[in-house]
Amino acid sequence: MRPLPTDTEAEAKQAPKGSLGTTMWRLFALLASPDMAKWRFRMGVALVLTLIAKIFAVYAPVFFGDGINLITEHAGQGGPSDSEAPAGAGALTGIISTFTLAFIVYAVARFLSVGAPQLRDALFAPVSQDAQRLTAVRAFAHVQTLSIGYHQTKRTGALNRIIERGARAVDFLMRFLIFNIAPTLLELGLAALVLSTTYGWEFAVIAIITVAVYMGLTWSVTEWRVQIRRTMNEADNEASARAVDSLINFETVKAFAAERREAEAFDTSMTRYAKAAAKSQSSLALLNGAQALIMNGGLLAMALMAGWKAWNGQLQPGDVAAVTLILMNVYQPLNILGWAYREIKQGAVDMERVFETLAIKPDVADAPDARPLEVKGGAVSFDRVGFTHDGRSRSIRDVSFEIPAGSFVGICGPSGAGKSTVLRLLFRFYDPESGTVRIDGQDLRQLTQESLRDILALVPQDVVLFNDTLRANIIYGRPDATEAEIRDVVERARLAAFVDGLPDGLDTMVGERGLKLSGGEKQRVGVARAILKNPAILVLDEATSALDSQTEKDVQVALAEAARGRTTIAVAHRLSTIAGADRILVLDDGHVAENGTHAELLAKDGLYAAMWKRQSEAGEGGELTLDADTVEAPAAQ
Repeated sequence: MRPLPTDTEAEAKQAPKGSLGTTMWRLFALLASPDMAKWRFRMGVALVLTLIAKIFAVYAPVFFGDGINLITEHAGQGGPSDSEAPAGAGALTGIISTFTLAFIVYAVARFLSVGAPQLRDALFAPVSQDAQRLTAVRAFAHVQTLSIGYHQTKRTGALNRIIERGARAVDFLMRFLIFNIAPTLLELGLAALVLSTTYGWEFAVIAIITVAVYMGLTWSVTEWRVQIRRTMNEADNEASARAVDSLINFETVKAFAAERREAEAFDTSMTRYAKAAAKSQSSLALLNGAQALIMNGGLLAMALMAGWKAWNGQLQPGDVAAVTLILMNVYQPLNILGWAYREIKQGAVDMERVFETLAIKPDVADAPDARPLEVKGGAVSFDRVGFTHDGRSRSIRDVSFEIPAGSFVGICGPSGAGKSTVLRLLFRFYDPESGTVRIDGQDLRQLTQESLRDILALVPQDVVLFNDTLRANIIYGRPDATEAEIRDVVERARLAAFVDGLPDGLDTMVGERGLKLSGGEKQRVGVARAILKNPAILVLDEATSALDSQTEKDVQVALAEAARGRTTIAVAHRLSTIAGADRILVLDDGHVAENGTHAELLAKDGLYAAMWKRQSEAGEGGELTLDADTVEAPAAQ
């Protein structure tokens, strides 16, 4: 039995740890990647502006303190006497000019400490957006390459959230790790240096201890809060996935009168989220209170130490203001440290989820020396092929058959006999566990998947359309088709009357999964798409089994057009649709039980004959054929 995919839904619910070291490395690797080379100059300017802002943020209070010191010095002198008025006036002018200059320098430094980051953010915005785009596109493109087995175990809503959150995390982590947390540590170092060299080592010790205690408390409490946030995200993912599933399948929900059950299930997920969110908000209030206590305690210690030194004549009043302002400046970015740390941790988790997804290897991958398929007619062969699906003891075993180029072969059998598995192996959605599948003598495992699927076209039982226009859905397999070619396939697929009757014609939106169209209309759009692709091999997977008799006849004519001149493989429940096949393969219990023409199989009086008898007695229609020359075209609907 094939192993289950490693990234199962149960594993997806267990959030990764989100290592900050690994996250930083990934961020820098992303910024250093060739795709981001065009932004290197902006990155350098942004870093320089960040350094300038921190330098001025530390020195601005020093200039402010100098200004106050000049004023207090003048006030302490009591002003000049009348006899010294002329000279005193000049001295007063000089003092006023000096402290005015000090305050002007303070204002300029303060503006640069605030304005430089604004300019930096403006310059860095396109860098951040491009990094988000690159991350999202890489993840989306990689997910597109993953195998069918992966997508069958993933909930679309949850997967989409992983990609969205991972891309947003890149922007957040860049702004806060690179331009907030790291520069704040630099600012603390500069502040400690200025405090110790200008005012005394005691102030540097107070600042470092206060910040260390503040960060330690924030770190420990936020680690606890991250666990709560993880529960919130799991509930959010579940609610989002459930909502997407329900909204996509709204017809089924309504058909089974399950609206209330769906709402109750969604309410259960949202209740779990609400409880975790309330706990998160309460713990945040506790953290903010503790942070405020530490911050104000540090300011008190700084003010008392500065006041004591000023009282003893070691410092001037302006110095008291300066050291207090320096510590307040250091505190300012720390005010959001708890929130930022939690978001950084969550961002690291979100980013790690994306990289875990990027690390998943597809079950089916091109070989290093894979080559394009060389089409020589479209002959298909299965040579002793065996394969087992997940969750089943067996799917197909020892299946062998040959389909000559240009022939029409039908495949039938009971449910679970392996019919769809054969098609999936042909498309190389899976690789066989034993045996070989070949097209024109070439082993599919030695070919590129893109070249293989370029020569195949599928019309499934339920054609699923994109929520786009009729035109976009028809040209999906060949986007460069001309208007004349599109019109031609519309005619050949018996869609012309339908399209001409629409106000917007081919520009009509078909709705989610094509729900604005009837079953027959969707099938004919699928046929038109297949004809336009002009494949070497056409695959029909019970393409008419869900249709009524009249609609089936209409679609049969369109299918006859699509099948003409190419290898055609038709999996059928209604045996009448393959009765005219060149050969019919009858699968049972995962192997080829019978094969031959319709007449030969009836003569054998085996499984096929029994199935034909049951369907004939049930009145499932007379014999049809995919030979376009013998099928009478009914009026277009």
